[in-house]
Amino acid sequence: MTTELVSRLRAAGVRDVLDDSTNRAAYSSDASLYRLVPSAVVRPRDRDEVLATLAVCRELGVPVTARGGGTSIAGNAVGTGVVFDFSRHLGNVLSVDPEAARAVVQPGTVHATLQKQALANGLRYGPDPSSHSRCTIGGMIGNDACGNRALGYGKTSDNLLGLELVTAGGEVLRVRHGDERTQVLAGSPLLSGLDEIVGRHLGTIRTELGRFNRQVSGYAAQRLLPEQGFDVTRLMAGSEGTLGIVTEAEVALVTEPEHRILAVLGYPDISTAGAAAVAQLEFGPVAVEGIDRRIVEILTARRGPQAVPDLPLGDGWLLVELAGDDRAEVVARAEALCAASGAVEAKVVTDPAEAAMIWRVREDGAGLSGRSPRDRPAHAGWEDAAVPPERLGDYLRDFDELLLQHDLTGLPYGHFGDGCLHIRIDFPLEKPGGTEGFGDFLNDSAELVASYGGSLSGEHGDGRARSGLLDRMYSADALGLFAEIKRHFDPENLLNPGVLVEPAAPTADLRVPQARPVREKLALAYVHDGGDFSQAVHRCTGVGRCRADSTGSGGVMCPSYMATGEEKDSTRGRARVLQEMVNGTVVKGFSAPEVHDALDLCLSCKGCLSDCPTGIDMASYKSEVLHQTYKKRVRPRAHYVLGQLPRWVRLGSRMPRVVNAMFGVGERFAQAKKLAGVDPRRSIPPLATETFRSWATANGVGVFANSADPIDGREPVLLIVDTFSDHFSPDLAKAAVRVLRRAGYEPLITERSGCCGLTWISTGQLDAARKILGSHLDDLLGAARLGLKLVGLEPSCTAVLRSDSLELTPGETAETVAVQVRTLAELLRDTPRWEPPQLDGLRVVAQPHCHHHAVMSWSADAELLRRAGADVRRLGGCCGLAGNFGVELGHHDVSVKVAEHQLLPALRDEPDAVLLADGFSCRTQAADLLDRRGIHLAQLLDPEPTVVE
Repeated sequence: MTTELVSRLRAAGVRDVLDDSTNRAAYSSDASLYRLVPSAVVRPRDRDEVLATLAVCRELGVPVTARGGGTSIAGNAVGTGVVFDFSRHLGNVLSVDPEAARAVVQPGTVHATLQKQALANGLRYGPDPSSHSRCTIGGMIGNDACGNRALGYGKTSDNLLGLELVTAGGEVLRVRHGDERTQVLAGSPLLSGLDEIVGRHLGTIRTELGRFNRQVSGYAAQRLLPEQGFDVTRLMAGSEGTLGIVTEAEVALVTEPEHRILAVLGYPDISTAGAAAVAQLEFGPVAVEGIDRRIVEILTARRGPQAVPDLPLGDGWLLVELAGDDRAEVVARAEALCAASGAVEAKVVTDPAEAAMIWRVREDGAGLSGRSPRDRPAHAGWEDAAVPPERLGDYLRDFDELLLQHDLTGLPYGHFGDGCLHIRIDFPLEKPGGTEGFGDFLNDSAELVASYGGSLSGEHGDGRARSGLLDRMYSADALGLFAEIKRHFDPENLLNPGVLVEPAAPTADLRVPQARPVREKLALAYVHDGGDFSQAVHRCTGVGRCRADSTGSGGVMCPSYMATGEEKDSTRGRARVLQEMVNGTVVKGFSAPEVHDALDLCLSCKGCLSDCPTGIDMASYKSEVLHQTYKKRVRPRAHYVLGQLPRWVRLGSRMPRVVNAMFGVGERFAQAKKLAGVDPRRSIPPLATETFRSWATANGVGVFANSADPIDGREPVLLIVDTFSDHFSPDLAKAAVRVLRRAGYEPLITERSGCCGLTWISTGQLDAARKILGSHLDDLLGAARLGLKLVGLEPSCTAVLRSDSLELTPGETAETVAVQVRTLAELLRDTPRWEPPQLDGLRVVAQPHCHHHAVMSWSADAELLRRAGADVRRLGGCCGLAGNFGVELGHHDVSVKVAEHQLLPALRDEPDAVLLADGFSCRTQAADLLDRRGIHLAQLLDPEPTVVE
């Protein structure tokens, strides 16, 4: 069927059809628990291709599912037939009308893209879900998404003015909110038939639907009542792609208020906070959000205490945002709210930066909740229930009791002013009986929320998770109404079957139970995942932050997706392919071509380790895959050349001038590069004529002699001499010696030269890497046990000692060393009575190394530069070279495209600025592509003034 389907689609003029197993695996899940492998993925370029695809699918009986950013949490955007990905080609804002305060968008338009254009016109798009950086307007319409500020701006449906949509039968409907009923009915026989259905169910609609604002479950048939003007436009919001495919939407925009003030209210627990939420509504807030101690503790553990600003006393908090054009009035309203709140403690936050930090705690809840308080995988499935706001406090208490009864935990948060609770729960789906336990909990939870007059879904839609539970909430007549509406629009059940009407069981097609554990003969320990590679790759919950551009705020993830825009090149896409590998049906084994296709453009930047809220580590998974694939087999040539670079460098350092001269030979050497798996366009950095270790021996740098005693009144520290600093950039290590001595330290080195094994790790030569790293750790262990700080200069090598060593060589040695490892900036920041040299007025373009950002954090460096008075432009993203990645054949163009995202434009913009780049790769990329010299932090802080040119 797949072959015929694809050939028919292409013959019908559909230009972008993906039917390879790599992409089918990448699209097998959204942000939900559910797994359905599509037959093909269509990325339409216009409405005609949507119509052509539907025509082919009608003829062949192939189901169709619409997908935007793939961030649907309830299984709304997965299917076994054709999956439409609207985000690839149909993501444009077609127009913004500031005077009418409206915009016209294509369905794949990312919320943040629309918001950027709206804000430029002094307006905003009201709904703002936490996934706003990557969710699409079409997906928001499908789920009737809301976000934090729905109290002030309404749901997606409340902001929907018009739609162009295509029915399963191929009819193009154009409907508008506010049109007269007679005009709507005259527009299509399909709509007049819909009116007849409504007429038969008026009593049911008026008594069961639209009872409170967040009643999103089922179809919003109340929009079709005569008193609501037979509003077909807003009926479609929340229909989850089961009634039609949206191809264009007109949305309302609102005026951005001049001032926003945040009131933070602390309560003894989250239930008390929930009970207090409804009382805040009289102050006219645009948002009333709830969080509790569990999310704060997780965020602190993951990102340090600096990630959480001071909160009022309590274990549950309400974040209440007030807005208006008169600042004094808004502040007075916030103060009155705090005084009347009954909180244990309350405060008004007027500083926008502090407010943004507090909102970040709430926003990160969605991703952070992917691990439960017991540090187990936590899942969606029952993450979106809502009750009338006045009943929220009691519901939260009963829901906590239900979790205890089922021995489950999670991190609750939500839109408390609307009565909506979000939580991911640590269902033991991977264990025997886990699926049945999941089903039992869903049934009990549905009964509980129904007893409170609530809704199974408050904004995420019912999807595959909750459609099968609608009979707990609605009468048989209401369910019959939904079925009639569905059959009227889609008599062949082609559009998103299994959702809302004739639903699949909530326990069907679950992804995790279908995956086998992978624990045997692994090279890495997966210490946080029970030693299970399957559990590690299933950390990805699909929230899709890897598809958002976070480089403007210093983020890194995901550089390959930023370069190609392909789902398979995102962290999520790769995780899905690896999940299919452990499932073993579509993708079979570590050596499967689909696995290597998905991982080929992974730069091993580790950006996902810090930037993905779930803490996924794709660089490590790639290393494991390469290890398993090539163990005891012939490897790609680049693995021998680049993956064992330190070995060849040590050999070359015996006669560096000869080697440098040889590498300078033109075309002949270009051919040699190709034979070695190296792109001929890449230059080879010259070896230093004198290594740092040689210089150190001649210039009084001592060797560690198993003592922590002061040396000439200075505290000893061990300087970690890596291959790059030793053989390529000894000047930066010399500068580090001077800086450390000026700060009151005496740097020492190990007797033997050592290597962390990084290049072996990144190419998956993990058995060799373990031996090399183990030997290096043994050399560092004595100093670490005596409490000496171990100072790393090359960020990637420092990160190996802080992080990778714990996975590759787990045990006391690695742990003891890791605790003592510091970056130069971390050591200097914490040094009493030391101050950096004054760099007032010095313009610095800083490119943090990806591993530095991901493992150590660049915060200490930023603090030092601030104290020094430097004018710093910090770049986000990856430089694009990423160790061996950008040097290998086949990667050059992507490497350059990654560099063009931030690094190269910044250097062109600021030709006179100092380029600060601690990473050897980052400095090499800048030199190779723009002939721009970069320096290390040690050189910037060096007391010798000749260092900064």
